[in-house]
Amino acid sequence: MNIGFFIVGGIIFGLYMGLTIWNIMDSSKKSKKANYPRQK
Repeated sequence: MNIGFFIVGGIIFGLYMGLTIWNIMDSSKKSKKANYPRQK
């Protein structure tokens, strides 16, 4: 197989994991803000 497939796959996988972690962190912040509005 061509090494380009692994490079492109790694980039896509890294982007997917980064966005997944960002989504979890963002929803956690929004949930905390909704449940505890006085805390920053």
